Amino acid sequence: MTALTSTSCPAQPTAITLPHLGSTSRFSRVASLHIGRDNLINIIEVILDPMVLTFSVWVISFIEEGELTLPYLIVSLMGFSLTFPAQPRLEASFARSMLNIVSGWCFLASLILFFGYATRSLSLFPAHAIINWLWSAPLCLVIAHALFRLSAPVLLRAQGAKRAVIIGMNEQGAQLACRLAQSPYSDLQIQGFFDDRNIERLQSIGHGRPLLGRISEAANHVKQEQINLIYISLPMATQPRIMRLLDELRDTTASIYFVPDLFVTDIIQSRMETVCDMPVVSVCETPFTGSNGMVKRLSDIILSATILLLISPILFGIACGVKLTSPGPVIFKQRRYGLDGQEIIVYKFRSMTVCEDGAQIVQARQGDQRVTRLGRFLRKTSLDELPQFVNVLQGRMSIVGPRPHAVSHNEQYRKLIKGYMVRHKVKPGITGWAQVNGLRGETDTLDKMEARVDCDLDYLRNWSLSLDLYIIFKTIAVVVKDRHAY
Repeated sequence: MTALTSTSCPAQPTAITLPHLGSTSRFSRVASLHIGRDNLINIIEVILDPMVLTFSVWVISFIEEGELTLPYLIVSLMGFSLTFPAQPRLEASFARSMLNIVSGWCFLASLILFFGYATRSLSLFPAHAIINWLWSAPLCLVIAHALFRLSAPVLLRAQGAKRAVIIGMNEQGAQLACRLAQSPYSDLQIQGFFDDRNIERLQSIGHGRPLLGRISEAANHVKQEQINLIYISLPMATQPRIMRLLDELRDTTASIYFVPDLFVTDIIQSRMETVCDMPVVSVCETPFTGSNGMVKRLSDIILSATILLLISPILFGIACGVKLTSPGPVIFKQRRYGLDGQEIIVYKFRSMTVCEDGAQIVQARQGDQRVTRLGRFLRKTSLDELPQFVNVLQGRMSIVGPRPHAVSHNEQYRKLIKGYMVRHKVKPGITGWAQVNGLRGETDTLDKMEARVDCDLDYLRNWSLSLDLYIIFKTIAVVVKDRHAY
């Protein structure tokens, strides 16, 4: 039997190369199942952040007081409870992991300081102790995660690899095997596949991988070779066949996972949930449910109010310029699709001599005669979008999200692009993941719009507060050098 560590992933044809956030394969959720909650790596992942923060408070207490006093103990318990269980970060890139740590720490520290101020308990701590903790705790977290990343492969080898097989040599099964083989943090060794089709047919569809036998032979093989895990990658349409297989596998001690073919679809925020104790699988859901929605809205309110306060002189100056340089209203109001596809009114500084909002709207093109002299500068620098911070305060928009398109364009492209309306699972944004990756300005071809929508869906799959902050800062750099807006 041959392990799959030397095999390569089957090629995935794509029409356009996109600047994705990371792994956005439709199998990314499945691939995360390969590490169980019972191994040392996952135990460390769960407790690393809480323990580091707890010990950082204790160290500050011993330095300041010579012992662990009650106020410091209470703060350490707050930090532990707010961060346990910690978010797994090994599968993310090192840079993204560090960004998540810093952004998460900023939120946690702000929360603790707020409650400390509200309860007047900050006076229990010396000012220099608070300052020392604010910089030393995130530094310790970064160092701890860096050391953990370096030691994780060694710890996995020390535990010994678990033996696994995949029943069903199809696209999702091959992708799962490939991802497990390539991950430096996987403790699984894939022995091979079981499938009833002949090897020539399997190779003809691009899966040149070891075939251990027919599906009916899987149970005996699992018992004889002491296989630890089994991944069943068979179509859900073959339910009777799957049930027979499960009956045969009951005589083994292997753990069994089902890789449903629903993951072949383009899932958004997939996760397991329960409805009245009935298990259900989320296939397409907004990332802003529960506490995430509160965090998103709170950050929008704070940032938009702060920005509007700071740029108020600029807003007044632009409004005067628009009014004095061309006839017409200062603010251009246009209908857009917002959350759940509901129509909203979006504000912009008028940059054209016309105010089009009908059934047919022609996008601005390079050298467009409808754009005023001042409007050309406003569009180039995105200053015409500044009134949309008012839309954010109103709750119609977010600072970061898919850019809203004109209603007429939505009606056009929803019929041409698969999954186009999924981008309306969240509020539209002033800036977005597509805009900071060169997909800003005119979308004069279907490929350009498809690329923009793909980036929007990518954002929905991978949303985090740190990603929003990254997009905001990158937007500033993009606006300075962007040549796609006119």
